[in-house]
Amino acid sequence: MENRKILIVDDDSNICELLRMYLEKDGFDTSIAYDGEQAIELVGRYNPDLILLDIMMPRLDGWQVCREVRKNSEIPIIMLTAKGEVFDKILGLELGADDYISKPFDAKEVLARIKAVLRRSSEKSKKNAVKEVRFDKLIINLTNYELTVDGKQIDTPPKELELIFHLASNPNRVYTRDQLLDEVWGFDYYGDSRTVDVHVKRLREKLENVSDKWSLKTVWGVGYKFEVK
Repeated sequence: MENRKILIVDDDSNICELLRMYLEKDGFDTSIAYDGEQAIELVGRYNPDLILLDIMMPRLDGWQVCREVRKNSEIPIIMLTAKGEVFDKILGLELGADDYISKPFDAKEVLARIKAVLRRSSEKSKKNAVKEVRFDKLIINLTNYELTVDGKQIDTPPKELELIFHLASNPNRVYTRDQLLDEVWGFDYYGDSRTVDVHVKRLREKLENVSDKWSLKTVWGVGYKFEVK
């Protein structure tokens, strides 16, 4: 079986070499980019299985690279940063990062996180074999990332679509914000979970009063559910 490919993106060559050494010793294939532009170019050419992505970099920063990659790819992304502010974590989640590691980090921890994210990513692919759910006046198609409401296709960002797909695939089940962050965004993040509320608010604007047979409900003090009557 071909080795899994990891793209390491960091402007610090010492960090890159340290990560390369640990990853290759563990059987991964690696490639290195030292700035954001080179990273985007390598994503297309190297076709990695996962990206380790630093935030503070020349040319394009990690946020810009993440945004660019997410336009047409679901390659798992682990953000690496010296910053630990809540704001960064929220932004990373919003842009579609799969995990988040603060520097300085232990290389063994990075290896463990990479394996966990790759495992979740492959489980997610299997789980999403059936990628469409239908209700009255609502079709959520995760294969083509299309949301159809009352016969009209509605432009919807990927994470919003994944969130409503996840809730609608498990009707009447209540999810906490932390569960949704873990199961939709892909990692445990306990703390400020406003990003879930923001996504639900945007979805409500698209789905409010479309049908009396289902609704996106807030369960006060707990979280959210897709209620089917």
